Amino acid sequence: MNTTIINRFSPLNLLSGKQLQNRVVVPPMASQTANEDGFVTEKTIAHYERLTQAKPGLLIVEYTFVHLSGRSENFQLGVQSDAQVSGLARLARRIKKSGALAGLQMTHGGGKSERGLTGGVLMGPSAVSVPVKDRQLENPNPMDSNDIELWKSAFVDASDRAIAAGFDLIEIHSAHGYGLNQWLSPLTNRRTDGYGGGLVNRMKLLLEIVRAIRTRHPQLLISVRMPGQDFIEGGLELSDTILIAQALERAGVDLLHVSSGIGGWRRPSSRTGEGYLVSEATSIQASVQIPVIGVGGIESGDYIDDGLRKKDFSLAAVGRAILKDPKNWYDRNMGEVCISRRSMAI
Repeated sequence: MNTTIINRFSPLNLLSGKQLQNRVVVPPMASQTANEDGFVTEKTIAHYERLTQAKPGLLIVEYTFVHLSGRSENFQLGVQSDAQVSGLARLARRIKKSGALAGLQMTHGGGKSERGLTGGVLMGPSAVSVPVKDRQLENPNPMDSNDIELWKSAFVDASDRAIAAGFDLIEIHSAHGYGLNQWLSPLTNRRTDGYGGGLVNRMKLLLEIVRAIRTRHPQLLISVRMPGQDFIEGGLELSDTILIAQALERAGVDLLHVSSGIGGWRRPSSRTGEGYLVSEATSIQASVQIPVIGVGGIESGDYIDDGLRKKDFSLAAVGRAILKDPKNWYDRNMGEVCISRRSMAI
C-alpha cells in the first residue's frame, strides 16, 4: 500500500491552481516600515527580503489599511490608493522571487484606532469601546448605511490593487479585535438592524465583502484571518466560529487563518507551549474542507509535522521565531540537515 506522508516539506495545491512549496506560512506581523502616508519604503523591502530567508510556502505581508478611516497605527502600510501599487508590486516581486506565494493582509481598524490616525473619523458597528489590555479606547461612532457601503467598496478596491501589484493572495483581517472582528462579536456589535443581533446578521458584512471580491476576481486566492474565539466572557465562542468558518467556505474563501479575537493577539493566560491557539484551528479544520492555518507560538518543524500528521491543521504559521532569525530558523527546520525527513508528498 502506497501511503503518502504529509509533513512540513509537502507542497499544497490550492483551488486556484497555485501551489505552496511547503506547509510553512510567515503570518502578517506589523513592521512599521512604511512612510507616514502608508507607502512601501526601502526599509519595507529589506524587511521582507530578510523574511524570505525562511523560504516559506506563503508569506503574508502585514496588515494594510484599505481606507484612511481604518488606519490603526503610524507607519502602517496602506493599500487605499492606486499610487501605492508600484511600491507594493516591488514588494510582491521580492517575495515571489524566493519561491513563496505572496499574500497581502487587508484591514479596517474600525473602533480599534484613534481619531489622530484616521483623519478625525472613528467608526464601528456600535458606540461601544473595543476592549484592549493596555488602555481605554474612545467609543466609535455607530456606522450608517453609507459607512457600510464605504467599507465594502474599500475592501473590493483594495483587492483590485493587490492583484495589480502581483500578489497571489489577499487576506481579510477579521480577528484581533479589528474592524470586521468588531462586527462579528456580540461584545462590540449591539446593532438592532439587519447587521446586528444574531450571528447570521453579525457575519453579514464580512460575507458581503468576501462575495463581492470573489465575484470581481473568481481566480484570486482569498484567506480570512478569523478568531477561534474572543477569549472574553460574552464574546464569540468556538461554536460560533465554526459556523462562521463554514459560511466563509460557502462564500468562496480558499484559506482560513485561525487566530484570536476581540481580546487581541496575545497569548491567553491559560495557554502554554507551542500552538497555544491550535485547538480552535483543529476544531475548525474538522468542520471545513478548505485548508486551515494553525497559529500560536509555533516554532519547530517537529511540532508542524506532528500537527499535520494528526490533521490539526493544513498549514502552520511561524511568526516570532522566523522574525527573530529567518535564516537560522530555515537551517534548523527546513535546511539540508532536515532534507532526509522529506517524503514523497502530494
